[in-house]
Amino acid sequence: MALITLRKNLYRVSDFQMHRALAALKNQPLNHVHKVVKERLCPWLCSRQPEPFGVRFHHAHCKKFHSKNGNHLHPLGGPVFFQVSDCDRLEQNVKNEESQMFYKRLSNLTSSEEVLSFISTMETLPDTMAAGALQRICEVEKKDGDQGLPKEILENSIFQALCFQFEKEPSQLSNTSLVTALQALILLHVDPQSSLLLNLVAECQNRLRKGGMEVRNLCILGESLITLHSSGCVTLELIINQLQGEKLETFTPEDIVALYRILQACTEKVDEHQTFLNKINNFSLSIVSNLSPKLISQMLTALVFLDQSQAFPLIIKLGKYVVRHVPHFTNEELRRVLEAFIYFGHHDTFFTKALEHRVAAVCLTLDPEVVCRVMEYCSRELILSKPILNAVAETFVCQTEKFSPRQISALMEPFGKLNYLPPNASALFRKLENVLFTHFNYFPPKSLLKLLHSCSLNECHPVNFLAKIFKPLFLQRLQGKESHLDTLSRAQLTQLFLASVLECPFYKGPKLLPKYQVKSFLTPCCSLETPVDSQLYRYVKIGLTNLLGARLYFAPKVLTPYCYTIDVEIKLDEEGFVLPSTANEDIHKRIALCIDGPKRFCSNSKHLLGKEAIKQRHLQLLGYQVVQIPYHEIGMLKSRRELVEYLQRKLFSQNTVHWLQE
Repeated sequence: MALITLRKNLYRVSDFQMHRALAALKNQPLNHVHKVVKERLCPWLCSRQPEPFGVRFHHAHCKKFHSKNGNHLHPLGGPVFFQVSDCDRLEQNVKNEESQMFYKRLSNLTSSEEVLSFISTMETLPDTMAAGALQRICEVEKKDGDQGLPKEILENSIFQALCFQFEKEPSQLSNTSLVTALQALILLHVDPQSSLLLNLVAECQNRLRKGGMEVRNLCILGESLITLHSSGCVTLELIINQLQGEKLETFTPEDIVALYRILQACTEKVDEHQTFLNKINNFSLSIVSNLSPKLISQMLTALVFLDQSQAFPLIIKLGKYVVRHVPHFTNEELRRVLEAFIYFGHHDTFFTKALEHRVAAVCLTLDPEVVCRVMEYCSRELILSKPILNAVAETFVCQTEKFSPRQISALMEPFGKLNYLPPNASALFRKLENVLFTHFNYFPPKSLLKLLHSCSLNECHPVNFLAKIFKPLFLQRLQGKESHLDTLSRAQLTQLFLASVLECPFYKGPKLLPKYQVKSFLTPCCSLETPVDSQLYRYVKIGLTNLLGARLYFAPKVLTPYCYTIDVEIKLDEEGFVLPSTANEDIHKRIALCIDGPKRFCSNSKHLLGKEAIKQRHLQLLGYQVVQIPYHEIGMLKSRRELVEYLQRKLFSQNTVHWLQE
């Protein structure tokens, strides 16, 4: 991080009086400049001779700027931008033609050297223009990353002189020039302990205590102090209190998002501001359509930090407008949007489709963390998106080295959870196996267990690594400093062990010790089974009672010795007669009814989740006759008679049903 430390004895510049004018950089792209402004500026732009300005060098290393007419220039009207990335737009309500020409020319400059060269041609430089020059330098430098200023700019005499005047006479600056310069210098990584920044911050705090700062300037100041990390919640609270007294109708969309971000920095006091937040949430509904991709992502992030789950109408509307911005989000913005949707549990078909197009088109160029968030979004919302899963699988095969062990686990887990194998599954798991062989010890224990368990759900059993995870050494690492191993980890270990016994009889390695095994996969939390849908069960129970003649011929929610819970168990003798559920002898066959409600399938599909698929697979291997009763088939039945006939077809091949009386 580049640091600037300016001392007053570095340069001695005299007679530089900053004009009290508002810094105003146009926020619209060049082709959106107001027609009248364009017509006025066209003659000046055609000629590169800036008539109103003169060049005057007074020292070999230092430029002096002189002000015409002291401080009598009229300030520009309208607000200055406070998001540096919006610095391409000129102020829409400019009143001074000279300033119009300055900002027009400034917006066309594409490097810091060009900006400094341009202002060196000027004999007079009001404070509004000086602040605008710093803004432009900040913007063009930020395009190349967040690395701070290069050495040649730091040592440039014009840049040093510019900064020196802000340090020397901050009390003479207008509010807008003051906060604009502070914001630009902070984002350029000026040393927070330099006299330059300390003086500007002190002046801002002094004016804040006096009151009277405009809404835009309060928002800029709040965000700048958050970035600087130099101010606690006390100063931000003062800003919030002053903003509460303003009418939200006077806030621009940028101001509203800045207000969210200031409140976000005071999350410990969010309860005190909830009434104000409710007011902001309701007002924000009217500005969503005017938000840029960056502002939408920032608003969603703030809503997450402020835990505004009750603002669901706003979240829904933001989700609606997010769809159109998906192709334009940066990696960081898309990551924030996905994190917010995951947090609030929001998803819709249109967003998923837009995300599919984005991921399929540019997956190879996406940041690994964004890829993980995309997969987490699909996993949390149970979205079986083949275009996304296929693109991510291809990316992992082609660019395995760019993913960390934690990211690999996050990337692979959804394949098992959603019970999906991509077309390149053999190459995918071969790559994964190679990574595990070479970096096994680099994987966090719990992430590694989740990864291997996910593979097992897809019938891609990690036989080569079972011996390692069943050993006491790994189990101790998995337990960490806790007094016992958590239930989810024990359940995953138990299911992996059961899979090794039932599906990998050739595995002869260490077994999982009984103390690490669970008795049931159906637990109140962290369950490896989905509880039966109660409404669907009651409906099926009515049909079974009519079909079998009595309630005693089937048993609900039966826990097997193999940890699985059967929704309904029916026992048959050797001749196919139905036995009472209490019978323990002469049992020839057990029927396991899986009454599969919507939660056992991927979202809006008929595709079973991985944990339900492995359950049915294991029950079959254990000797049960598995009969699946999916909700989408039950939903098509129109009468009890149709229900009984449906169950008879499912359970028995005969035309009649037999059962034994006790």
